Amino acid sequence: MRSHLSGIARLLLLVSFFFLKGMTAHAQEITPFANNDRVVFLGNSITDGGHYHSYIGLYYMTRFPAMNLSILNAGIGGDRVIEMVKRLDGDVFSKRPTVLVTTFGMNDSGYFEYNGDEPDKFADEKVKESYDAYQEMEKRYKQIPGIRIVLMGSSPYDEGAIIKDNTPFKGKNDAMLRIVDFQKASAQSNHWEFFDLNQPMTQLNQHIQQQDSTFTLCGGDRIHPDNDGHMVMAYLFLKAQGFAGNKVAELSIDATRQQVVSAVNCQLSTIKKTAAGISFDYKANALPYPLDTVARGWGSKKSQYDALRVIPFMEEMNQEQLVVTGLKGRHKLVIDGEVIGVWSADDFARGINLATLSHTPQYQQALGVMYLNEERWEIERRFRDYAWVQYNFFQPRGLLDANNRKAIDVMDEHVATDGWLRAKRDLYARAMLPEVRKSWQDQIDQLTDAMREAAIPKTRKITLVSVQ
Repeated sequence: MRSHLSGIARLLLLVSFFFLKGMTAHAQEITPFANNDRVVFLGNSITDGGHYHSYIGLYYMTRFPAMNLSILNAGIGGDRVIEMVKRLDGDVFSKRPTVLVTTFGMNDSGYFEYNGDEPDKFADEKVKESYDAYQEMEKRYKQIPGIRIVLMGSSPYDEGAIIKDNTPFKGKNDAMLRIVDFQKASAQSNHWEFFDLNQPMTQLNQHIQQQDSTFTLCGGDRIHPDNDGHMVMAYLFLKAQGFAGNKVAELSIDATRQQVVSAVNCQLSTIKKTAAGISFDYKANALPYPLDTVARGWGSKKSQYDALRVIPFMEEMNQEQLVVTGLKGRHKLVIDGEVIGVWSADDFARGINLATLSHTPQYQQALGVMYLNEERWEIERRFRDYAWVQYNFFQPRGLLDANNRKAIDVMDEHVATDGWLRAKRDLYARAMLPEVRKSWQDQIDQLTDAMREAAIPKTRKITLVSVQ
């Protein structure tokens, strides 16, 4: 992991840090997930092909490794509320959610007509259309007992960024905010939970665009956040769950007295003075959160790590602090025989955030959890493409879940003129077989089990060696 930010990145982070600090008036807007929760994220392509829910799941996996939690993707590209309602039984409730996070608005608010002759009239029509469709969704939600409902305002359409060959649809995000308003009103009247991504992300975009007019958290098309935008979404969601200030661990030792001063979310033992320094055993109850430095997913240009340019995630949610007082001179930090670095006595006394150091054994362990999570995400995406074919193509033709030769024949009548369908033709030919779908689900289950095992923290031997 890259450990240093550029000068402009530090400036932008400083601006966003104080901005976010003032923006979040409530410490907790969404109840944290609990053991045995099955959390389903229902949405459109931003949920379907995006990472934000996967990043949220990774936080829980590394921070609460003993928790049994399932994070499930129920997004389908292109969906509006009206399409989501039609697949509630077969694609959403069938996942047996205990928590259902629902987000919509990007497709509901429309696109090209904002550059037409009557954009305000068009916006009114699209908002009303979305509201009318939502009445059926709200009715269905009221009928399902035992599921905690969270309505989440969509990530924004960015009208402010300067993007080459991409003229924005002026007024579209205002229409989206009207959809956010009726979501919020519904949540309040039904005693459901509500959280908005649109306004904080829009305000972050606007603040940073004052220094960099090309910056956006919403991707090159102004619609689909890249990995950095999805990490911002995950951060805002976790912050709304009250996790700001929640440390990985904090260990403080007085080297002179060979005593533990404090141990937060960890255990320290076997403190020994050595000829050249001090050693002790350290076992945290959590792992540092690993931030991916690779741009993953179709069309992605930014990585999860790039979000650190605009959010104080490390400062607020990824602190594994090592504090050692009573040292003199410079000391080498060694963990499980691996040299991590050399710091001064003053540095150790102020504290070193081990979570910023990607080569510690515990961070490397966390990376293993991250890679397993990415494998799980990739396979889950196949199910979402399969769902797209079922609900966007077959359901209107009365062939939902037919999965037979007739379905293939009907599909082949349209693939020549439908690029999206053509792209999913081979996947459907495989996924229509129950044996293939079972194999994919077995892989997901195995990867989930492997993640839980890989996330269990281990006892680490920490040694400080004088290098004077």
